[in-house]
Amino acid sequence: MKSNNNEISFENEKEAKILLEKSRVRIDEIDNELCDLISERTSLAKDIVFSKQYLGMPIYDENREKAVHEKIEKLAREKDLDVDIIDQIVNMLTILSKNEQKEILRRNVDGQY
Repeated sequence: MKSNNNEISFENEKEAKILLEKSRVRIDEIDNELCDLISERTSLAKDIVFSKQYLGMPIYDENREKAVHEKIEKLAREKDLDVDIIDQIVNMLTILSKNEQKEILRRNVDGQY
C-alpha cells in the first residue's frame, strides 16, 4: 500500500480489505467515544441548571450559545471540517442539553430531586 495526501494505492485486494476493516473498527471505537462524551456533556446539565436556578438565570443563554458556536466554528475551520455540519451538530448538542435541563427542572418541581 502506498499513500500520499489525497490518494492510497493498493498492491492487491487483500490490502484494501485490511485497511477497510481497520478503518471500520476505528470508526466504531470513535463512535463509542463520541457517545461517552455526549453522555458526559449531557450529565453536566444537572450542575448547570441548578446553578442557573440559584443565580436566577434562564435556561437559554444567548451569549453562551453564541460563544460556543463561534469557538466550534473556529475549530472546524482549523481542522478543515464542514462548518455548517459542525454547527448543526452543536445545535443538536445544545438542544439535548436544554431539554435535559428542562427535564431536571420538571422532576425537581415534581419532588423527584
